[in-house]
Amino acid sequence: MTELHMVEWRENDADLRLIEPTLDEVRVHAAMLAEFYNEPVNRALLTNEHEFDADDVILQFAEMREEGGHPFLLFADGAMMGDSDLRRIEGRTAEFAILVGARARQAKGFGTRFGVMMHAFAFGPLGLERLYASVRPENAGSLRMLGKVGYVVDTSPAARRFAEEDDDVCMSVDAAAFARLHGGEVGGIRVTERGIGERRP
Repeated sequence: MTELHMVEWRENDADLRLIEPTLDEVRVHAAMLAEFYNEPVNRALLTNEHEFDADDVILQFAEMREEGGHPFLLFADGAMMGDSDLRRIEGRTAEFAILVGARARQAKGFGTRFGVMMHAFAFGPLGLERLYASVRPENAGSLRMLGKVGYVVDTSPAARRFAEEDDDVCMSVDAAAFARLHGGEVGGIRVTERGIGERRP
């Protein structure tokens, strides 16, 4: 059994919550996540190559969990906003990805705040030391958000192995750099085990 986690933060008068879901909980939100993935602008920036349906979303979460990843659902004031995950965990490193799915909720600071919460979990209870991200160069919003979290452009072979396209921008942040930027905020972020265990699929 693998314990699932929840990350909570009351910030800017918003109740923010990340839930590491059971597959039953993924099923509840799978259709909405598929809509987020398939939205034309999101789809282009995520380089989705096919149309997602709810079953695809459920399978994606199951496969990520099976591979040792930590996928989360994102909520603000009870509304499901998107998803984020730590994948390809190897030793003390992993890849970070995030999507605030509704176009009307993008570019309002939610990505940065959810990102800070994910990194508080990654560099805290999970014990990781460095995270990587790969972004399309035209995805100015994600590049800006990652910079606010603490990422810098990283052209090393370790970072470039996360690139899906030759012109992807690869970035990384380590635990010390994140702490320098967000150490004060992390004190207000609460990470708990949900008391729900789920077997790897």
